[in-house]
Amino acid sequence: MKIFLDSANVASIKTFADMGILDGVTTNPTLIAKESQGFLELVGEILRIVTGPVNLEVVSQNTEGMLHEAHDLAALAPNVVVKVPMTSEGLVAVRKLHKEGIKTNVTLVFSPNQALLAAKAGAGYVSPFIGRLDDVGHVGMSVVEEILQIYRNYDIETQVLVASIRHPIHVVEAAKLGAHVATMPSDVLEKMVKHPLTDIGLKRFLDDWSKAGLKLPERRTLEAKTRGLAGN
Repeated sequence: MKIFLDSANVASIKTFADMGILDGVTTNPTLIAKESQGFLELVGEILRIVTGPVNLEVVSQNTEGMLHEAHDLAALAPNVVVKVPMTSEGLVAVRKLHKEGIKTNVTLVFSPNQALLAAKAGAGYVSPFIGRLDDVGHVGMSVVEEILQIYRNYDIETQVLVASIRHPIHVVEAAKLGAHVATMPSDVLEKMVKHPLTDIGLKRFLDDWSKAGLKLPERRTLEAKTRGLAGN
């Protein structure tokens, strides 16, 4: 399963990109607005860091406006994926963009029916928002399961990008179901890296090492030792 960071914060994106665990990034108008940079400057920095898909969202509500914005966004870099809302106007835009070879992500999906229609329109990704479904008393992950089953039944190539992830358990559940992508905020990804037993174990190792008064040999010492052994 691919891991995307749901963020427009350059520092966070760089941190996880440097770990080699980041496959892409998703943004939205809210995340962009949180950062104290102009849109083009901010997106330019993200695109310089991330070689995988970078999802940028249109803000127009009519098809004509969506198409105009989508063309501008797609022109920024070949790895841009245009996020389009799950509306009638959005589906028309997705269909036209698909014919033009521009990859799209249909966002704010809350039902298998919506996901099926988005796929038929030509979406590259669909984003079911599982956390928001959980918030209103539904089991968000069951929607992901149904979407994946439908897509497998008909060999649909649209990828399921699980969004609105609230905790690491959501990530595990998405992976067990076979979701193609999970996108998450930085705090969830940080929790995936850490475990209290890792911290306890590391502290114990370091304490024992310190008590023993040991030191790792420098490289030059090791090289000299190796040459001496070779000479013998």
